[in-house]
Amino acid sequence: MPKEYFAHESAYIDKGAVIEKGTKIWHFSHVMNGARIGKNCKIGQNVVIAGNVVIGDNVKIQNNVSIYDNITLEDNVFCGPSMVFTNVMNPRSKYPQNTPDKYKNTLIREGATIGANATIVCGHTIGCNAFIGAGSVVTKDIPDFALVYGNPAKMRGWMCECGEKIVFKKTSAACLRCGRRYEKDKKGRVTLHG
Repeated sequence: MPKEYFAHESAYIDKGAVIEKGTKIWHFSHVMNGARIGKNCKIGQNVVIAGNVVIGDNVKIQNNVSIYDNITLEDNVFCGPSMVFTNVMNPRSKYPQNTPDKYKNTLIREGATIGANATIVCGHTIGCNAFIGAGSVVTKDIPDFALVYGNPAKMRGWMCECGEKIVFKKTSAACLRCGRRYEKDKKGRVTLHG
């Protein structure tokens, strides 16, 4: 059966990796045995995807990104160039922790964007449609639709699903680009309304 995805001739795809239809994998990338990649993903140059990784549909991973074991990227996630995931909280060369039971789970929820050169410290969840600014260092969970940046990354506002910044008037907001409406509850959580 012919493969239904594209891999550049310089890419390494290990046996046992599952790659779905329409995905493109570019120069010098390596997809390890056990990795699962969904449909219509774009995997840039020099990307490494470990074996215990799940990547949803329509995910875009730019150049020079390593996706380590125990990381899940849901549908429509964007990983900017040279952004970094970690997988161990307290690494030491002398005392290796390179077994799956030592790796922390990291979840990047549907539609989230991680900017170029950002670092996501392991063991956290980035919420749906959250936006992590370029160069940020994320050290805690990030809520849905949040705009965060800085070192450490701090809340700076809210982002629409379409990528436009939204401004709340008390407990509601509307996107000026696409018209989507949002509500903020008493705990400060933001949801898409209607």
